[in-house]
Amino acid sequence: MNLELNLENAGWPVFTMDDAGLIRRANAVAVALFGVKLQHGHVPLAELWGANNDLTASQFLARLEKRSASVNSLKLMVPDKGNTSFLTSVCRNKQEELLFQLFPQPTAASTPAPADSGSSAKATESAAAQKQKLDCAMQLSRTVALDFNNALTTVLGHASYLLGQMEPDHPWRKSLVEIEKAADRAAEIAQSLETFSNEEKDTRHQTAGNLNSLLRRTIELFQNPQNSGITWTLQLEKRLFGATFDEAKLQQALVKILENAVEALEGGGRVNIQTRNLELTEPTQDRTATLGAGSYVCIEISDTGTGIAPDVMPRIFEPFFSTKYGHRGLGLAWVYGIVTNHGGSVAVSSTEKQGSAVRLYLPALQKVVEEKVIKDTELTGQQTIVMVDDEQMVLNLGQMVLSSFGYRVLTAPSGEAALEIFQKSESPIDLLITDMVMPRMNGRELIEKVRVLSPTTRIVCSTAVVRVSQKKDDLDYLEKPFTTQQLLRKVKEALSPVEVT
Repeated sequence: MNLELNLENAGWPVFTMDDAGLIRRANAVAVALFGVKLQHGHVPLAELWGANNDLTASQFLARLEKRSASVNSLKLMVPDKGNTSFLTSVCRNKQEELLFQLFPQPTAASTPAPADSGSSAKATESAAAQKQKLDCAMQLSRTVALDFNNALTTVLGHASYLLGQMEPDHPWRKSLVEIEKAADRAAEIAQSLETFSNEEKDTRHQTAGNLNSLLRRTIELFQNPQNSGITWTLQLEKRLFGATFDEAKLQQALVKILENAVEALEGGGRVNIQTRNLELTEPTQDRTATLGAGSYVCIEISDTGTGIAPDVMPRIFEPFFSTKYGHRGLGLAWVYGIVTNHGGSVAVSSTEKQGSAVRLYLPALQKVVEEKVIKDTELTGQQTIVMVDDEQMVLNLGQMVLSSFGYRVLTAPSGEAALEIFQKSESPIDLLITDMVMPRMNGRELIEKVRVLSPTTRIVCSTAVVRVSQKKDDLDYLEKPFTTQQLLRKVKEALSPVEVT
C-alpha cells in the first residue's frame, strides 16, 4: 500500500499537485471541502489561495522547489467559509508530485480569550498551533507505519521462507537469521509509530489460547547452530489453563527473556522452560510479583548463566538501565510492561554466577485450552485462495509461499479486481485474504460483497494493526508484518473444519 493511495482514505483533506501548481488529484474530503472542481484536476493552487498569506501562490511554489518537505501555516479559500487557516504538510510522493495534507488551524477569532489578556490569547493560539503540528505528525506517522509494515512483510516473509527451505548447516543461514531479527526489530519500530499515532492505547488483538504453543514456536527461533552449546529442556503442563493474550506482544516478551538467558550462558549451558497451572486461595507475593487469589498460568524460564549481581537486582525493570555496553536498557522493562498490560506480574530471582529465573504470571481462564500443534508437514493444502492487496510485493510473497505449499493462489491488486475473480470463477473459492486499507474499495466493503457472492468462502483480514473496535467482530486477522510460518498457519487454521457443538 503506497503513501498516496493510503491517504485517499484519510479523514483530512489531501491533494497532489505538479510543479506548475496544478492540482491533479484530490481525496473525497478535499473534494467535499473545496468543491467538485477538484475531482477533474488541472485546478491551479492560486485559485484556492487565500488572503493575508505572507507569500503569493507562485512564490510559495518557488520556495518549495528548494525543499523536499515542509510544514506551513496557510490560508485557503473555502466555499461558504471564506479565508480559512490550515496547518499544511507538503512533501513529494513516489511520482515526484507535491503531496498536500491540510489540517484546520484555530485562529485568534476561533479561540476566544479574555479581553484584557493579550499574552494569554497569544499563548492559547501558540498552543493550538503546536497541537495541530502534533496532529499532523501523528497522521504522517500512521501513514509511514502502514507503508513500513508492508515492506517489512515482504522482507520478513522471504527471509523466513528461505530459512524454512535451508539445511541447518547452510553457510548463508546465519545471515538470513540476522535479516529476520532485523526485520523483527523494525516491526517493533513500526508498531511504536502506530501506537504513537493512535489515541487508542490498547489497539492490539487478544485471543484465548494455549501458551505452550507460543513457547514452542518462540524457542525454535533460538535453536540454531550459533546456540549449539546450549541444552534446552521443556517441562510443559499437558493440560495447561487457557489465557487471553496478544500473541505478537507476548512473543516479544518471551524473546527478550530468552535473549538474556542465551547471552548469560556465553555459548554453553542449559535453559529450562516450564509451564504450570497455579490456583491461589489467598493473595501471594513472589519477589516483585503480587498475586491476588485466583487462577494463573505460570511460565518460568531459567538458565545456568552468570546471574545478576545483588546491587543490580533492584533496578532490573528500570527503563534505559543496563549494565551491558551498547544496550538500550529496555529488555526487562519491555517485558514488565507487556505482562502487566495483560493483567499479569513478573518475578525475577537470581544467584550471581549460578543463574537466573524469570517467572511470568498471567490470569488464567476457567478452562483448559487444548494445544494445537500444527507440524510443518501439515501446512500444505490444495484449496483455492484469493489474496487481495494494493501492494504488489505482498501479493508476490503470498503467491510464492502459498503456491509452493500446494495451494491454488489468485491475486488481485484491488477490491474491484477481486470481485471480478469471484464472479468469473467456475469453481468454489475456499479462502479470501484481504488487506483492510485499500483505495476506492476497502477490505470491509469487499468482505460484505464477497459474503453475498460466495457465502461459504472463509475470510482472513491482513492488516498492520487490529483496533479495539474490531475485537468483537467475527473476522479472523493476520497482522502485518508476518512470517511465512505465520501466514501458512493462519491459512491452515482458517480452512480447518468448523467444530459444531
